[in-house]
Amino acid sequence: MFELSHLRCFVAVAEELHFGRAAERLNMTQPPLSRQIRLLEHQVGTALLERNSRSVQLTAAGRSFLPDAHRILRLANEAASTARRIARGDSGSLAIGFTASVGYGLLPEIVKRIRDISPDIRLTLKEMVSSDQLEALDARQIDLGVLRPPVDHGDIETLPCSTEALVLAIPERLKDEWPLNPTINDFDQKPLLMYSPYEAKYFHLLLSSLFEKSAVQPEIVEYVSQIHTMLALVRAGLGVAIIPQGASTLRFDGVVFRPITTVPIQPVIQLYAFRKGNDNPILQLFKSQLKNQ
Repeated sequence: MFELSHLRCFVAVAEELHFGRAAERLNMTQPPLSRQIRLLEHQVGTALLERNSRSVQLTAAGRSFLPDAHRILRLANEAASTARRIARGDSGSLAIGFTASVGYGLLPEIVKRIRDISPDIRLTLKEMVSSDQLEALDARQIDLGVLRPPVDHGDIETLPCSTEALVLAIPERLKDEWPLNPTINDFDQKPLLMYSPYEAKYFHLLLSSLFEKSAVQPEIVEYVSQIHTMLALVRAGLGVAIIPQGASTLRFDGVVFRPITTVPIQPVIQLYAFRKGNDNPILQLFKSQLKNQ
């Protein structure tokens, strides 16, 4: 099969219609240029040029072959350029998994940061609970996870992402029944929408621990996995909820938010998670930025 060097020689001669000028353009002498053309014609199986001592002309086959030669050389150059850009992290794609609460506040900051590093990349964003993100990382379905601890997986590397406070969500018509600065003790015997122990395990364990340490026993109305569903139930008056502060930007009509700042309220932790051995250059650039903070 012919080589790219054969095509470059043919295109130069076809455009110049002169071996001397084509050789000068390619920074070579005429004899090796003539050999390259003969090798190409041998591989193609037909004459592409008619030449004599006075002129060079394209044959009908040569005229047909020239546009394809241009296209092949252009694709080869583009492929090489794309490979270099991907290796530098200037191009390519990155798949990101994130929890619902991250999507309410932190996600836009993460996306902007990655795009600042590599403006031309393609991002795939997938909302997933933390356990599903770990499975997706393990299956190489996502490159980056933004999730809640714990991460008990030897092939997954984590870096701290952010912390945020917890806030109280109250039905607006019941706001006068709650203090402006509620404490964990104010939840005793109060109707509470609680997180599912399976789909929202992190929040379930966090709140359960807080209530147990304070000897507080709220009245659990429902177990819910998604925060937007929880807020819809708050609006309906079924009970109150404790949510991460970022989720308060959802602005549900009929729901009032109040900060919970009294000890022993703990901040909500979020982590960046990556699969060890993932050689995606964009991910490597992003990780290097995080580690240099």
